[in-house]
Amino acid sequence: MLIRGARQVGKTWLMKEFGRTSFRQMAYINFDRNDRICRLFSGDLDISRLITGLEIEVGFKIDPKKTLLVFDEVQECPRALNSLKYFCEDAPEYAIIAAGSLLGVAMHQGTGFPVGKVDFLDLYPMSFTEFLEATGNARLAELLHGNDWELITAFKDKFIEQLRFYYYIGGMPEAVASFANKKDFNEVRNIQRRLLDAYEEDFSKHAPKDNTVPRLRMMWTSIPVQLAKENRKFFYGMLRDGARSKDYELALQWLLDCGLVYRVSCVSKPDIPLAAYSEKAFKLFMLDVGLLSAKSDLDLKSLLEGNRIFEEFKGALTEQYVQQQLRSECGISPCYWAAEGASAEVDFLFQHGMEVYPLEVKASENSKAKSLVVYSQKYHPKRLIRTTMSDYRKQENGLLNLPLYAVSCLLREL
Repeated sequence: MLIRGARQVGKTWLMKEFGRTSFRQMAYINFDRNDRICRLFSGDLDISRLITGLEIEVGFKIDPKKTLLVFDEVQECPRALNSLKYFCEDAPEYAIIAAGSLLGVAMHQGTGFPVGKVDFLDLYPMSFTEFLEATGNARLAELLHGNDWELITAFKDKFIEQLRFYYYIGGMPEAVASFANKKDFNEVRNIQRRLLDAYEEDFSKHAPKDNTVPRLRMMWTSIPVQLAKENRKFFYGMLRDGARSKDYELALQWLLDCGLVYRVSCVSKPDIPLAAYSEKAFKLFMLDVGLLSAKSDLDLKSLLEGNRIFEEFKGALTEQYVQQQLRSECGISPCYWAAEGASAEVDFLFQHGMEVYPLEVKASENSKAKSLVVYSQKYHPKRLIRTTMSDYRKQENGLLNLPLYAVSCLLREL
């Protein structure tokens, strides 16, 4: 298995915890700055030879019935990635789990990759329900899992309070753990800034050394400004005068491969499969709402001013939050739809089964759904979905209003 995910989302902890709880022993190999182990894989990829070398490295006998092999930062050794093919074909009795902060970059660069020989697991920052469980609010998370809307609504004030915290803290494990232990928002912000600095250091260390790095920085820096527009479509012209998409293709792909950003493409029509109708226009979101709030310099006072935080930056944090939950909670990679002439725009579209569903996001409590009306008149969808601060309800016209704090319940309501 290969775990994909950005730096510091918890890949190493997850692999070690899986090894600790599910196997008698664990052989942990970190390829980062480990020339000795990289040399082992630079030679013949004979499995018995590799196992002998790994046993010398970890200092004990590797029993395939009892041992989990963990390859961390595996992108630093492309031959180790390639060896997974031979383990699968010649020695399937060995259990191997691998991960790397820049694994997506390595795969995209054409590393000898064992296509069809591995399972993938995408790891995201902690979702809102995982945040609830980690911060002593497991009973609230259980409520969401249970779909008792009368009881959920009775405790909406508690959900909204925790959602305000989540907008500021986000789901990066270190930030969540710090808040759970210390309840110190300033320390959370310091952690987030360190993470953002580490990502920028990766640009200089690992990105191509031509003019890609400055373009990476321009794209990365522009995301909060791009999302704060009424129309969140990504405009290259905001990077610099005369900027063209082809000049930034490599920088954008690098950010995508690192898992630092997610692209939500515009589709020309809501048909199956949605990917077949993708257009050039897109929105670009960060991997975590807390990191977006840190990068946007969201003031801590916003947490104290009622529900103002949900409407900050013209609702950009709310749209970031929703797309993040769609991916982590629902396994959805959304698109969006815009009418010709920009007369209407539906924030997200997603495919579920043989249906395409529109999802409108509103940060305020009392909101109309003009774009959903336009979309409905044009395409007559089975269900219209709006997520707002309002309570849960299903209307006779097919409109489902889902509270923002309950996006995790989406698929169960379709």
